[in-house]
Amino acid sequence: MDERPAPDWLGDVTLGVEAWAGKTPSLVEPDSRGTSESVSKPTQSRRRKPRPADPADPKNDPEPDHEAIARKILLDALTGQARSRKELADKLEKKEVPAALATRLLDRFEEVGLIDDEAFARAWIASRQPGKGLARRALAQELRRKGIDDDVARDALDEIDPDDEREAGRRMVRRKLRSLERFDDQTKTRRLVGMLARKGYGAGVAYGIVREELALADDDGAGGLMPESDL
Repeated sequence: MDERPAPDWLGDVTLGVEAWAGKTPSLVEPDSRGTSESVSKPTQSRRRKPRPADPADPKNDPEPDHEAIARKILLDALTGQARSRKELADKLEKKEVPAALATRLLDRFEEVGLIDDEAFARAWIASRQPGKGLARRALAQELRRKGIDDDVARDALDEIDPDDEREAGRRMVRRKLRSLERFDDQTKTRRLVGMLARKGYGAGVAYGIVREELALADDDGAGGLMPESDL
């Protein structure tokens, strides 16, 4: 008797025909009713492989060049105008540049002349003193806010010609007098001296400038002037 194992297609005509034709029989699974159904294997979809990261793209750089970033911050800040060392240090701190790196770069910029607090102080005075009519005291306060060392500021302020300072004060008083024509001299004096004091002029210098300009002003029709209290 033949004791070979029975073929897989035994009892199923479809599988027997496929086996006779030399085809690989389909898998058969019985359904809930006890009949057989062929089951096909699911096909795998092809997935695109992700593109490798571009090493030239800064976004893909795991460790950005902090020194290059900090140097660009400094150069951008210095484009078009001079700045004090403190102003630049504040910008680096705001951008969270490490303190040690910031100090090293600021020192290097000073060595090559890109940061020069002495030159900055002189340039600041040259623009603010005639343009805004500021006196030494007001200029000293501004330089202090810019982080300029007191000794550096003092050397720059000593270069101001006292005559130029007084002349700047006179120009401001003349301009202001045009809007004070209807007031009496006492009111004019109080307002003009107050203006000069806010610009950094001492009380003695301010009163002297105002008296000189009021003496030169044309006070014809003074009878029509009124004190400020009557307004």
